[in-house]
Amino acid sequence: MDPAVVQNLVQQIERKDLSTAAHTWRVVLYTRAMAESLSINHEQIALITQAAALHDIGKLDLPDEILQKPGKLTDEEFEIIKYHPVSGYARMIDLDVTEEPILDLVRYHHERWDGAGYPFQLKAEDIPIGARMFAVIDSFDAMTSVRPYREVLGDRAAELALIELQAGMGTQYWPDAVEAFTELFKSGGLDHILHYFNDEVTLPAFENARDIQFDAIRARYSKVKA
Repeated sequence: MDPAVVQNLVQQIERKDLSTAAHTWRVVLYTRAMAESLSINHEQIALITQAAALHDIGKLDLPDEILQKPGKLTDEEFEIIKYHPVSGYARMIDLDVTEEPILDLVRYHHERWDGAGYPFQLKAEDIPIGARMFAVIDSFDAMTSVRPYREVLGDRAAELALIELQAGMGTQYWPDAVEAFTELFKSGGLDHILHYFNDEVTLPAFENARDIQFDAIRARYSKVKA
């Protein structure tokens, strides 16, 4: 996809749900780092990265009163939330997106390894690899992002999130993806993301997200850490 088109769609998602901006950039960077660690080829990395940015595009079709509800969702409201992967896939088709890695991740990123996910209850290797990998990334970011109600942040939050991911190996998550993500985290390969990006950071445009942009982020974190 044209990066400018991706950026426009990301901006639409951000206007719909203001909490998604930093989340989008973190999952994009986590996805890229993890794909690189798994030696996925450059073309596939580019597509999976775009898919990560657009994974919640289907939320554009959700009612604001549900998407922005401050309290717990009712069962009926959650059923509506579960529609967004299907809606997102339909939007991609309407935009003439044909790249399978993008379509697959948008459509299947809430499936579970044990088949208890949604909306299609796919199981194990029936779930496309990009979606299997992204489920781990999306959950980790949800458990470590800054929220008013969250008391544990930073390294400790990340440690607790890894424990949760490992507890879900073979049930909620693809075991290989959890192991790869854990190894990448422990090696320091995610430090530039976890420590630099938060919900108050001014974020670059996705259309500028070339190798030089990712390298600049890593370099900036290295200087801060030093």
